[in-house]
Amino acid sequence: MTSSSAPGSVPSSAQPSPAPAAGARLRVGILIFDNVEVLDFAGPFEVFSRTRLTPGAASRRSEESAPFEVFTVAPAHGPVAAVGGLSVVPRYSFADAPPIDLLVVPGGIGTRPLLGDADVIGWIRHVAERARRVTSVCTGALLLAQAGLLGGRRATTHWAALDELAALDQGVVVGGDRRVVDGGVITSAGVSSGMDMAFYVVEALFGREVADETAHYIEYRRNL
Repeated sequence: MTSSSAPGSVPSSAQPSPAPAAGARLRVGILIFDNVEVLDFAGPFEVFSRTRLTPGAASRRSEESAPFEVFTVAPAHGPVAAVGGLSVVPRYSFADAPPIDLLVVPGGIGTRPLLGDADVIGWIRHVAERARRVTSVCTGALLLAQAGLLGGRRATTHWAALDELAALDQGVVVGGDRRVVDGGVITSAGVSSGMDMAFYVVEALFGREVADETAHYIEYRRNL
């Protein structure tokens, strides 16, 4: 992975969300949409929702030491048809979603129609201005680029979409040799790399011990 090459999380004149009070959980909002790649959103959801500050299997039976509140958000209420036909009901719509501290934008073939969707791109830009961290998985990076969030930053995406990302914004420094790239906005490569991205964020916020213990709990072998 690479270190940040630009200050802050997103270019913005707005003030980011203040740090949560002691004991408060960070709100992780995961965007979902028709033809979203399943593991792109389900992988980070699993990592963030299973993270605990108290180690051990027993701690996962309650939310007592959970540092994140994780939820899905879609443009509207009603089932989303993910890749492969999986039907997913979002917890919130754009209209009623709470403030988001950590934004996750997944990929999938459904990202291409959204590149021309002013409501979705505008929502991403609006949330990014206020979030503490902005992340993407796979071709979710295309949506971040379309929202103007990757200009002058290092970023990555699925190997088959690297040229597409570069063409969307010539200011993006595209790199295909890392699974997770932190250029101030955190992007990750294809599909399964979203879990590496989530563990990267957990480690950045709460330390290596918490990240490794969470990986051990879900029996995931970290690549970073």
